Amino acid sequence: MKIVFMGTPDFAVAALNKIASCHEVVCVYSQPPREAGRGHKLQKTPVHEAAEKLGIEVRTPKTLRSFEEQAAFKALNADMAVVAAYGLILPKAILEAFPKGCVNIHASLLPRWRGAAPIQRAIEAGDAQTGVTIMKMDEGLDTGDMLLKGVVAITPQTTGGSLHDALAEIGADLILKALASFDDISPVKQTDEGTCYAAKIDKAEAKIDFGQPADVLERKIRAFNPYPAMFFEYKGERFKIFRAKVVEMRGKIGEILESDNRLVIATQDKALEILEIQRQGKKVMSASELLRGMKFEGVLS
Repeated sequence: MKIVFMGTPDFAVAALNKIASCHEVVCVYSQPPREAGRGHKLQKTPVHEAAEKLGIEVRTPKTLRSFEEQAAFKALNADMAVVAAYGLILPKAILEAFPKGCVNIHASLLPRWRGAAPIQRAIEAGDAQTGVTIMKMDEGLDTGDMLLKGVVAITPQTTGGSLHDALAEIGADLILKALASFDDISPVKQTDEGTCYAAKIDKAEAKIDFGQPADVLERKIRAFNPYPAMFFEYKGERFKIFRAKVVEMRGKIGEILESDNRLVIATQDKALEILEIQRQGKKVMSASELLRGMKFEGVLS
């Protein structure tokens, strides 16, 4: 099958590689290179770099709304477009450019989480499981007919990073199955029952509000690990938290309850024991390791 692949981040790379091993990927679309790092050098997206290694043409338009871009897309004469976290809205002309339309690899069990950050929001909400849905795209936000699903459990150890990697592999395997039997799959329409919107993560969300319940904060710490990472500030320094556990201790909200061999901070109801932490400009370390060189006291705001 002749495929146009449209994706941007690491999540989409496994799918691109597997599709390219079995099908003809005639072109890859990805977000334009952006400035990164202290030198503000232009950096290509992970999908862009992966496509170049495969020797596939890469296009990076800022929009697909112009007649010229839509004509160039249609002229590729592919059978289908496969989309995975591309990041641009696809106009109707793009969705209908090829005979088999556009198929999306979506990182949730639709219709549970529609939107930009389904991986993190599923952990944050305390879902017992999530997965990947292969769906036919329409003009709605993740509302198209469903083709295949793959399920993965969310455990007390699951982080945003570990779930991202698991779902990327599941998505890559599922899209190959979908492509192999595309004409034989009976699409299933979505309902709106139980649907939640997985809003894009705002960096402002990463500052810990110790006025929330401890279990809510513990889930959020895992969801935002490794990015953007939850943090608190102490004496003008930022400390990122990568792992914590709920403990049955109480105090004033934000109060440092222990800071000798372990770091325990009071929340709305119980307390959080910080297990893995990163001091500004330093590497991630255990809280006990950090406490050998510094002590926390007082109440965090």
